[in-house]
Amino acid sequence: MSSPSRVFDPEPISTRSGGPAALGKNVTIKGQIFAREDLIIDGEVEGTVECQEHRLTIGPNARVQAGLKAREIVIHGSIQGNVDATDKIDIKKEAKLVGDIKTSRIVIEDGAYFKGSIDISKAVVNKPAAPPPAQQQPAAAQPAAPQPAAPVPNTAAAAAIK
Repeated sequence: MSSPSRVFDPEPISTRSGGPAALGKNVTIKGQIFAREDLIIDGEVEGTVECQEHRLTIGPNARVQAGLKAREIVIHGSIQGNVDATDKIDIKKEAKLVGDIKTSRIVIEDGAYFKGSIDISKAVVNKPAAPPPAQQQPAAAQPAAPQPAAPVPNTAAAAAIK
């Protein structure tokens, strides 16, 4: 009896280094996932998934029961759990999400299913820092400086009248 041959043709490491990591539709994971690169999940995950500074894509075959945290999250599949994105969440028309959302930007396509709450947090924008209050006080005091100068001639005129 000969066993069926299995063909596995992995991509060379050099071509894969620029692309996202992926969990295929036949992969099941129970536990915690911490990724330091973009991640695509198209299988089953139960637990937590964190890609703090990266993009997390939930594929159309994915069934996720987990809390998700990433910079950007794109959802095509099914999620049951809370979702937290520092930048943006994009829920596609074929997606199903049951859980609370926290993000600064969100897109929910027509036809997507969503049940939960949305907390829109303000995006952190690099603005020039305001000068400290100590520097602002002299600017406010400058208009007051000419005012004491105006009464001086009046006082001198009043002394000259006496």
